[in-house]
Amino acid sequence: MAGADVSRTVEAVWRIESARLIAGIARLVRDLGVAEDLAQEALLAALEQWPESGVPDNPGAWLMATAKNRGVDRLRRAEVHERKAGELARDAELRLTEVADLAAAADDPFDDDLLRLIFTACHPVLSTEARVALTLRLLCGLTTREIARAYLAPEATVAQRIVRAKRTLSAARVPFEVPARAELRERLASVLEVIYLIFNEGYSPTAGKELTRPELMEEALRLGRILAELLPGEAEVHGLAALMELQASRQRARISPSGDQVLLLDQDRSRWDWLLVGRGLEALERAYTSGGPLGPYTLQAAIAACHARARVPEETDWERIVALYDALAELMPSPVVELNRAVAVGMAFGPEAALELVDRLLQEPALDGYHLLPTVRGDLLEKLGRLDEARTEFEHAARLTRNSRQQTALLRRAEMAVQR
Repeated sequence: MAGADVSRTVEAVWRIESARLIAGIARLVRDLGVAEDLAQEALLAALEQWPESGVPDNPGAWLMATAKNRGVDRLRRAEVHERKAGELARDAELRLTEVADLAAAADDPFDDDLLRLIFTACHPVLSTEARVALTLRLLCGLTTREIARAYLAPEATVAQRIVRAKRTLSAARVPFEVPARAELRERLASVLEVIYLIFNEGYSPTAGKELTRPELMEEALRLGRILAELLPGEAEVHGLAALMELQASRQRARISPSGDQVLLLDQDRSRWDWLLVGRGLEALERAYTSGGPLGPYTLQAAIAACHARARVPEETDWERIVALYDALAELMPSPVVELNRAVAVGMAFGPEAALELVDRLLQEPALDGYHLLPTVRGDLLEKLGRLDEARTEFEHAARLTRNSRQQTALLRRAEMAVQR
């Protein structure tokens, strides 16, 4: 195999295996930073050796064995605390003997080590930005440059964020383990938040020129599916998976051939991905039947399911959507939830009733600078025939958004309101 072909193969293997590789090594060395270094050393060894020896039958097992052997060597070479290093090395050798068949272990895509890595990377001791960056780096295998490009951030900033996150975990002595049942649900909330933040940044980027970033959506979907397999009894895990599948199903219909955004009620639903719709509805059913309490992700997925079940917009059960938002507002009070509920009220009971609700939100500090508040208000005013006011709201919304495509669409709506 040519060198370029081997490099592409190594890159593909890394994307597939890196999370499990780092997770397995982290269990051995109990340090994420060291684990990632050892995984990178194994990757370099593959780039050096595979062009000569050929790609092994089970490349994931090869990388795991190489990284773990180097981990044992590193522990043995430690000059400081020699006795402790010897104990760790012996312990590491014992750990290695537990993996009698590395090939079989590498063939198993879902294991306890991976679950430990998910909970560690998303630990609440880290800031939200750090959790997101570390998750994309360790669990999704994205390079620092790729993360920086996706979030329109300087590469050096992202690199520092990742380094600081690993140092924080080490300094806080965060254990590399799955939380005990008593604290699982609380810790799980942090994991789900990170995955959904990644998905939302792909679904509707907060800045830049792109209306979507499919690579982030795909990574979040992959993480959600993995987590659903690892924690099959957790309702909210399935709820989040359902929500992302259903929202992602609209992707092809959300962008016009000219590259403009197409709103939900204007989308050609024949272009929705009905395979993803089916997966989403199945995940929602698993959330309902898991026996756990229905949380905010499951309720949001139920709202998305109302849209998915309506083959044309006129068939949408808006009154049920209002009821679901009522339940969501009770469970998770938030001005954003109230704004979304107002939209549903407008569709179910008319724009005048909705505008009354929206006007109550104008003084909410949490919505200060939130471009969707004037967008929704402008839409309602337009439906009520108050076109000059609608134009003012759309122009205000355009000034607030940092996404240039959204800004263009809002200014176009402002112009159209005047022309009507």
